[in-house]
Amino acid sequence: METFNQRAISTVQASQRRDSLKDTALGLVSTLSFPAIVGTADMMLKSAGVHLVGYEKIGGGHCTAIVRGGIADVRLAVEAGVQTAEQFGQLVSSLVIPRPYPNLEVVLPITNRLSKLMEEGNYSRLSNQAVGLVETRGFPAMVGACDAMLKAADVHLAAYEKIGAGLCTAIIRGSVANVAVAVEAGMFEAERIGDLNAVMVIPRPLDELEQTLPLASCWIEERQPLNLPINIKEQVAEIEMLQLPDLAQLPVKILEVEE
Repeated sequence: METFNQRAISTVQASQRRDSLKDTALGLVSTLSFPAIVGTADMMLKSAGVHLVGYEKIGGGHCTAIVRGGIADVRLAVEAGVQTAEQFGQLVSSLVIPRPYPNLEVVLPITNRLSKLMEEGNYSRLSNQAVGLVETRGFPAMVGACDAMLKAADVHLAAYEKIGAGLCTAIIRGSVANVAVAVEAGMFEAERIGDLNAVMVIPRPLDELEQTLPLASCWIEERQPLNLPINIKEQVAEIEMLQLPDLAQLPVKILEVEE
């Protein structure tokens, strides 16, 4: 049974959450492909002081990027996101919600796998590299595009994403030049095999965008603890003793004293 103190603490926490969201807003932009939503999210982050909450994929190719920040910043970010999605020909809808109620977070993708791994002390070996995305309709076309991209340039296949309606996206990482060459090769191969749906190259992804991208477990490394000696003075003394010559092994010269 909940005690009076627990109810009081819950009430205070709820009040604090409402106060923290009083002057904030949520922004949502929806597209019909995963590369388009990643590119849209990248532009939203770079156009205003907002935070990327995450993506919501509901099937049929529908993907939504969700950002949070000050009301003016969110409006500016959504406007930039809409323009970007329209340039790709992939815009579905957009929404700005000023001062959302805290309970609305129940339907938002607040957490993601990579951010959890970061909290556990692990890190991605692909961070700070350009991102390339090639989306196809059909798995064989995506696999063929992956093979072509890996053979065309020095890139790494980070992961792949499925969003329904037969759409799947290969995600590669590497230098900007290598990613651009690889994506071009992947496009041609995907068109030869099946149906190419969308492509995207992001030269300099922000940290928040990094945390929302899928990443294969093979690219996650545990941070290894430093094995420092417990007692530095004892270690130094041992080293000095090893460097000193062994007096017992030195030749002894007996001096004769003349009377």
